[in-house]
Amino acid sequence: MITNKNIRKESKKRLTALILAVAGIFGIITLAGCTAAENKKNDDGTYTIVTSFYPIYVFTKNITADIPDVELINMTEPQTGCLHDYQLIPADLKTLEKADAFVINGAGMEAFMDKVIKQQPDLDIVEASKGIELLKDDNGEENPHVWVGISGAISEVKNIAEGLAASDTKNAAAYRKNADKYVKLLEQQREKMHQQLDGFKNKDIVTFHEAFPYFAKEFGLNIVSVVEREPGTEPSAGELAELIDKIRETKVKVLFAEPQYSQKSAGSIAKETGAKVYMLDPVATGERNAPADSYIKAMDQNLKVLVEAFSQNQ
Repeated sequence: MITNKNIRKESKKRLTALILAVAGIFGIITLAGCTAAENKKNDDGTYTIVTSFYPIYVFTKNITADIPDVELINMTEPQTGCLHDYQLIPADLKTLEKADAFVINGAGMEAFMDKVIKQQPDLDIVEASKGIELLKDDNGEENPHVWVGISGAISEVKNIAEGLAASDTKNAAAYRKNADKYVKLLEQQREKMHQQLDGFKNKDIVTFHEAFPYFAKEFGLNIVSVVEREPGTEPSAGELAELIDKIRETKVKVLFAEPQYSQKSAGSIAKETGAKVYMLDPVATGERNAPADSYIKAMDQNLKVLVEAFSQNQ
């Protein structure tokens, strides 16, 4: 006999079954959503990391070494140099479209970041200079060339590794392990340079751009003056005359030009003051597909140049 009580029981069973079915479907959808969020942008499962320019690329290459299914791309040409006034081109935006993470120097170096964030709001941004105390010039403007000092480079490597570990948790341990290995090499290079440079008393120098304050602080160099505060901007005749007078007054005999820029002003200053021009590399540019040891090799060359310059001018 069918009673109201039986009908209520049967209805309750059906309602429970329906609720469970809906919950199951919702769970599947949610799981699929989570899986989609965790999946990499590339269908082949590759985790793609894009770096903004050369030194960040070299650091990240060491951090990602030998990790399967991780692709590393440098967005700009390796001869681009510092990105103060760099304008994104369509090819850059296309590169960033397939990126899972974008590793930048930060500290204002990449002036185009507002555009990147606007067009790629879900892109993971890893800022190498995050939390690092920045040096300021006489006008209070922060200097972004953190990587030029080896201690700054070490801090940036650690920041990049932690940023990638948070973004790509599957490979977190591998990123950290590689970073630790690379940091040890950087520490050895730093110690080697201190051993050879700390004994020099006269380390007064003139540089051609604002790339070297962190390097100078690292090794006790005294930057008496900077020739071209804006890269690629030649000093006026009046500025050049003033600089020549200052060099004569301070008796600075060491001028450091950079391989990335014209040495026209350097030649003029050297001729008028008797100072000698040397090449010091801020490691802002390099060869395409640069080897992982490129930064350390550049610093080793800088060490040789500094030893030669200071040995002749004590």
